[in-house]
Amino acid sequence: MPQLGFGVFKVPAAEAQRTVETAIAAGYLAVDTAAIYRNEEGVGAALASAAGPVVITTKLSNDAHEPAAARTALTESLRKLGRSSVDLYLVHWPVPSTDYVATWRAMIAFRNAGLATSIGVSNFTIEHLQAIIATTGVVPAVNQIELHPAFQQRELRAFHADRGIVTESWSPLGQGGGLAEPVLLTIGQKHGRTPAQVVLRWHLDLGLMVIPKSSTPSRIAENIDVFGFRLDADDHAAIAALDRKDGRLGPDPVTFGA
Repeated sequence: MPQLGFGVFKVPAAEAQRTVETAIAAGYLAVDTAAIYRNEEGVGAALASAAGPVVITTKLSNDAHEPAAARTALTESLRKLGRSSVDLYLVHWPVPSTDYVATWRAMIAFRNAGLATSIGVSNFTIEHLQAIIATTGVVPAVNQIELHPAFQQRELRAFHADRGIVTESWSPLGQGGGLAEPVLLTIGQKHGRTPAQVVLRWHLDLGLMVIPKSSTPSRIAENIDVFGFRLDADDHAAIAALDRKDGRLGPDPVTFGA
C-alpha cells in the first residue's frame, strides 16, 4: 500500500465523491474510509471514475462484531463501495464489551474467502493484539492508531515492529491543534515547508503509514507535497520532545464502547 493515503473521517456523504476525486487528481493512490463514517457510497463513486487503481481501506462498525453481523456489514460496505473485495479491512475498535477475538476469526475467514486482500485492526492496544495473535496465530497486517507529535505511542510502535505489524497514523496532524508549535514552525522555515508538511514528513521518515484528511483542495495538495525533502536528526530530536503523557485527543481504546 502507498505510505501516504487520504482519510475521509467527517467528510459528509454529499461531499465525499467530490473530495475523493480531488484527492485522486492530486495524486493520492489510497483512500481510508469506514462504515461508521457513512460516506462509503461517495468514496465508491469516486473510485469508479478514477483513471487508475486506488487502494481502499474500510472498517467494521462497532455494532457488528458478532461474526454473522460482521459478514453482513462487510457485504454492505462492498455494495456501497462498488467492489467485490476491499484491499484492507480493519476492525475499527476492539470494544471491550465484545468478543473481539471471535471478530478477528471472522476477519480471517473474510481474507481466506477473498473478500479482503489484507486484514488488520484499529485502535488495538498491546494487550488486545496479544489476545488475538495468541488465540488465532494470525498477526494483523496493520494497526491504525491515533499518532501525532503530541502522542507518539513509542511502546506500541515498538511492539508492532517486533511482530511485523504496520503502524498507520490517524489524526496525524493532531487535529491541527499542535501545528502552531514553535518547534514545527522553526523546522518548517528551515526546509521551506509548512508545519503540516513537516509533521507528515516526520510520519513518513518513521516508516509509518499516514492518512491526512482535508476537504480543502489547497490543503489536499499541500499534504501530498511532502516527498521532496527529509528531516534531519536534529529535527527528529526536536519533534520527539513534543510527546506528552496527556497527548491523546481521541477515545481510550481500553474503555471506548464498553
